[in-house]
Amino acid sequence: MAETVRGDNPSSAPPVVSRRAWQALIVLLAGMFMALLDTTIVNVALPTIRTTLDASEGTLSWIISGYALAFGLALIPAGRVGDRIGHKWVFFTGLALFTIASLFCGLAQDDLQLVIARVVQGLAGGMFVPAVTAFIQLLFPGRVRGKAFAIMGAVIGVSSALGPIIGGLLIQAFGETDGWRLVFWVNLPIGIATLIAAAILLPKQSAEEASHADRSGLDWIGLVLVSASLIALLVPLIEGQDQGWPLWTILTLIVGALLMVAFGAWEVAYAKRGRSPLVPPRLFSHPAFTGGVILALVYFAAFTSIFFTISILWQSGLGHTALESGIVSIPFAIGGIVGSAQSNRLTQRLGRTVLIIGTSLVVLGLLWLWLVLLLTNAAELTNWLLIAPLLIAGLGNGLFIAPNAQFIVATVDRREAGAASGVISAVQRIGSAVGIAVIGSVFFGNLVIGGKTADAVATGFTDAAAAAMVVSLGFAVLAFLLVFALPRRTSTGH
Repeated sequence: MAETVRGDNPSSAPPVVSRRAWQALIVLLAGMFMALLDTTIVNVALPTIRTTLDASEGTLSWIISGYALAFGLALIPAGRVGDRIGHKWVFFTGLALFTIASLFCGLAQDDLQLVIARVVQGLAGGMFVPAVTAFIQLLFPGRVRGKAFAIMGAVIGVSSALGPIIGGLLIQAFGETDGWRLVFWVNLPIGIATLIAAAILLPKQSAEEASHADRSGLDWIGLVLVSASLIALLVPLIEGQDQGWPLWTILTLIVGALLMVAFGAWEVAYAKRGRSPLVPPRLFSHPAFTGGVILALVYFAAFTSIFFTISILWQSGLGHTALESGIVSIPFAIGGIVGSAQSNRLTQRLGRTVLIIGTSLVVLGLLWLWLVLLLTNAAELTNWLLIAPLLIAGLGNGLFIAPNAQFIVATVDRREAGAASGVISAVQRIGSAVGIAVIGSVFFGNLVIGGKTADAVATGFTDAAAAAMVVSLGFAVLAFLLVFALPRRTSTGH
């Protein structure tokens, strides 16, 4: 097990932080809220998008996975660029592009236009989100930094949990034909206001910070290899089921695996030449870090896929509205808010145990959900049956989301913490993409409708949802087991 990393030695009184620093944090977290809201707000709009644009099953997965994958791939190079030219303008540029892409998502006239706009939106999100953590490191010292990160963790959990509710309200208010467009356009006023505030409140890079920035060139070959590998793996996972798993899907999976091996070999060779690789191989000399990376991948695969399954079941299968689909997620949102609010305090007292409790509750909630879907007659399935399991899963998710990255970073040496944080953030988003790809394939692969009646449709979708939920449950169980690879405490006593 990795040793706890020693961090700052906090004094008896917390350091004084300027009012402007807290104002800057609000601006930064407004941007992060938008980026992470868009990981889940679209879920309740998928059935109406499918009807309005006559989109395929694979397109529904691409709308979520394309965003998450592009987001994850942009994180590491964006952080490196921010170190070189200043995080303020990387944040501003990424947020501006995100806002423009949101406009074009809502203007899309077919599924291809929407997927392209979503990928651009994801790339833009991946550009500006690393600046949030970078600014927190620069603006907040010692124990106050831990408080700022706890607030950021709460925003992550709450924004993801509120997405389906906000999406459902918008579609209910503006209608199914055009309401889904407002799901994207809600970013426009927030984005414009945040851009103005960012230009005024965010500090520029100081000369001292610029002198200490990493001036090594970006590992473009590594970026191309890992991008090509992940795309080659995701394309057949998303399209294979829709097309009956032709030979090209199997061959593409093999090519994706080979490209991933080539990426690993290139990173090792690049590091031996004294260069700065995209993913430093030395990080994986810590077995606990390797386990932590897999933990981030599988947990986010489980977490993100829950409402993909429920939204399609609730609307396409059971005939409910988008708002009713969003209401289903309220217990999860409430649990997430409570868990996030308590996670920092509990982490200080319990250390790693808070992650064990969090993943245990997620496993319990998903097991309960699966049993409800498996054993309940589709005609009798109501949101009341999902309240308790979703509340439990949401509470566990809130406890896990905020502190998990701190514990994974604590598995490596302090000088490697920055690189480790970038890798973890990227892997979380990639895990979301993989989860949607796998769950979407399982869901639609098990979707068999034995007739044209409403009961037959409901039964078919419920059975498919049960099959998908058991895969999400499997991801969550693996995440629970991997938590034990992490250190018991982090550097600040967490």
